[in-house]
Amino acid sequence: MELVISILKIVIGFLLLIKGADFFVDGAAAIAKKLGVPQIVIGLTIVAMGTSAPEAAVSISAALKGNNGISIGNVLGSNIMNILLILGITSVITVLHVKRDTVRTDIPFMIFSTILFIVWGSVFGKLTRFTGIIFLLLLVAYIGYLMWYAKSHDESGEVTKDVKTWLIPIFVLGGLAAIIFGSNITVEGASAVAKTFGVSDRVIGLTIVAFGTSLPELMTSVTAARKGNVDLAIGNIVGSNLFNILFILGITSVIIELPYISSAANFMIDGFVALYAAVLLWVLTVKNKKLGRVGGLIMLVSYAAYFVYLLF
Repeated sequence: MELVISILKIVIGFLLLIKGADFFVDGAAAIAKKLGVPQIVIGLTIVAMGTSAPEAAVSISAALKGNNGISIGNVLGSNIMNILLILGITSVITVLHVKRDTVRTDIPFMIFSTILFIVWGSVFGKLTRFTGIIFLLLLVAYIGYLMWYAKSHDESGEVTKDVKTWLIPIFVLGGLAAIIFGSNITVEGASAVAKTFGVSDRVIGLTIVAFGTSLPELMTSVTAARKGNVDLAIGNIVGSNLFNILFILGITSVIIELPYISSAANFMIDGFVALYAAVLLWVLTVKNKKLGRVGGLIMLVSYAAYFVYLLF
């Protein structure tokens, strides 16, 4: 009976995370639109932050409850899943065209952030408050660059949903409330299931929780691709992965130290898989500025191999 309740918690938590992120994105994007913030900044910051909100809520909640393995596992699992599974699925559905500046700047910065995370965790064995401060400063610098880029390049990106002014605070606050509440019961349910089957927090964070918190990215990317906004699909994933590392792990490690290599969990291999995924995305898009069906299949096969590794 306890197992059934735990599974129900995960399902209900995921539903709240998905709908909460959906409302939050619409509300936040509407605020940016009314303030006259450029569309490219909305796509790479507001939307990316909104779809990363579930990861943030789950990681911080898990860390505060002592499930540190879920915190880092959730971020690494989400970043791996975002590229190999979500972009893999999306590019099989339709060819994804990538902007030149995304290949030149955004994807390389994502690779740099991933390398910094891996090296820091490998050398010191944990993420400390100082780590978090550095990650957050890098995020501020990246957002500053995006603002400068938006002013010097008049380009359109994300098409925002038209939300009535009086509904905007309800969308934002209600979405955040659903995300926070959903993350709490998801962590509780996932931790209970892990203990029942003797599965480590690391594996649960890398798989079940990562998939649940990556659903907003999956929905956003597939929907964008189907509507013809194919450049948004990759921009959303790259932005989300950057926020996952620099914002989520930055904030979480400022609150509490996160072990990267410990007796309870070792994320060395998972970190290198996340780096492999980021580099693979760059390699597949750098020449032709697009991600096609063949590239998508390579990504899906790569994720299948990684999933088998986790199981065995």
